Amino acid sequence: MNFDQGVVIWFTGRPAAGKTTLARAVCEHVRSLGHPACVLDSDEVRERMKPAPGYGEEARASFYATLAQFAAYLAAQGFWVLVAATAHRRAFRQYARGAAEIFVEVHVDTDVAICAQRDPKGLYRRAARGEIASLPGIDVAYEPPMQADVTAHGGVEPGGIDRIVNRTFDIIKRHRQGPAKGVIDTVNTKDTDGREH
Repeated sequence: MNFDQGVVIWFTGRPAAGKTTLARAVCEHVRSLGHPACVLDSDEVRERMKPAPGYGEEARASFYATLAQFAAYLAAQGFWVLVAATAHRRAFRQYARGAAEIFVEVHVDTDVAICAQRDPKGLYRRAARGEIASLPGIDVAYEPPMQADVTAHGGVEPGGIDRIVNRTFDIIKRHRQGPAKGVIDTVNTKDTDGREH
């Protein structure tokens, strides 16, 4: 495979859906193939921004725009940039798609009950107690993609990561041939971690 083209792969889904786990697994696989790749986990990026961005609607819009532009910048340098971020509004992800030369949207589609059961950061428990507000999928709507390039369901399917990489490579080839139209696929993956709210 020819990996000389950078790309932004945005993993969206509810908090605790398994976005970061899947993004890191794909990143490790791409690196094993000899191509530069990195993960931008939205929680980790937030921790490094000064002043720290808030969680109001306007603050979130500004944060996701910044994240999208940074991801596009890295992709322009030839990286496969794996972004793990809820980006609960479709408009946030549409902005990110417009910012990148090549953009792949992966919907980590995990049932909210499973997300709440995982709850590695205790977000769902805190939301239930009224300690935090604006949790996507609970207090504010999570808008799933209308037509994601790849959908990754919870569960196990051998070769799932390979299929995500192969679909991304196909989108890159389509981009070179003309306007990027994306490729729709559904894969099953085993995700055990979820972050960002």
